Amino acid sequence: MKDGGRLAAAIEVLTEVETRHRPVQIALRDWGAAHRFAGSGDRTVIGNLVFDALRNKASLSARMRSDTPRALALATYCITWEKGVDTLVEVLEGDRHAPEALTDDEHNALTADQVSDITLAQEADVPDWLWPKFVSAFGETAVGEGRALATRAPVDLRTNTLKSERDKMTKRLAHASAVATPLSPIGLRIEAKPGPGRMPHVQAEEGYRKGWFELQDEASQLAALLAQAMPGEQVLDYCAGGGGKTLAFAAAMQNKGQLYAYDADRLRLAPIHERLQRAGVRNVQVRDPASSSLDDLVGQMDLVFIDAPCTGTGVWRRRPDSKWRLTEKALEERLQDQRHVLENASRYVRKGGRLAYATCSILADENQNQIDRFLKDHPEFHSVSVKDVWEKTLTGTGAPKYVSERGELTLTPASTQTDGFFISLMMRNA
Repeated sequence: MKDGGRLAAAIEVLTEVETRHRPVQIALRDWGAAHRFAGSGDRTVIGNLVFDALRNKASLSARMRSDTPRALALATYCITWEKGVDTLVEVLEGDRHAPEALTDDEHNALTADQVSDITLAQEADVPDWLWPKFVSAFGETAVGEGRALATRAPVDLRTNTLKSERDKMTKRLAHASAVATPLSPIGLRIEAKPGPGRMPHVQAEEGYRKGWFELQDEASQLAALLAQAMPGEQVLDYCAGGGGKTLAFAAAMQNKGQLYAYDADRLRLAPIHERLQRAGVRNVQVRDPASSSLDDLVGQMDLVFIDAPCTGTGVWRRRPDSKWRLTEKALEERLQDQRHVLENASRYVRKGGRLAYATCSILADENQNQIDRFLKDHPEFHSVSVKDVWEKTLTGTGAPKYVSERGELTLTPASTQTDGFFISLMMRNA
């Protein structure tokens, strides 16, 4: 396929996402299944166009004075990918499968030196209703934080220290341009490629198949590290999902002690069994909610870790369509879920034990405000400064920019080059 046909395909997929409210990954998959002639390279370019259009939907719509799939796709190719108007004109005229030629209004919008009447929310590519919450969280840096969340995310890997070492993995993945992550001492990073660039398929690597490394964003690695699961401890990963942090805890514990993986949604737990086997993990019990309970763990855990259900505002780089689907009602539902999870999970912490709460959100409603409420309702717990743990554990890295009065941390793409993530630590009074 030529770029003209790829643009037409991107417009088709964006139309499907908008009119039928379908998740972008499913829309892209179905488009590929219906157009078998499109090779893997074509599908990569089309997917990049679609994702970048959604990442920058508000700012591109402001420039084009239109939020149609056509306007977004053309602006992505011309502006975000820096192809320029002349190249776009050639592409549209030189391919019979391309969209129609530019109109005068489109040409003027794409060549304008600046966009007039653009709001700060549009400039930041943040939904209007969420903008006050961004300003509340970040103040003068809110636009920059929004812009960073509208970029492409790198591929981050965590070295499985049960089987390998980071230096060895860096050498083995040198062909994929993997380098050490700046903060996590066991992480590797493959930077995002611009424009039509294709990322390596790391799951096909020998190291992945043999369990030498796992896919895990650096922020998630840091959250697991700062929770400080120690060898010999009793640890409950209460919202384990597919097991990414469970695996990280098992490695930190050196397969010593007992680690329990639980999730209220048994389907989310499904991938964990194969991952545990591949990683060589031996100290994990998976508690399926349909066939077992956690009653025997009440008041017994040295550490309970909650990766709470949330809006996912911190991972917009990876799921840009979710940014525009998020509603106030959905936020309120997540807040209720979080309160419920905190209440239940806290029961398993022993006296003197630790409770870690994390989200992949940057909204105070889901983060500091939830801890405010929990500590007020549960005087048997007190806050522990994550900032202090960071400085003792990650010497020489410097504390993150966003630190609450209690020492809780908020990580962001702009400030730490990670996904957006919140981390809080509490301890049950002895």
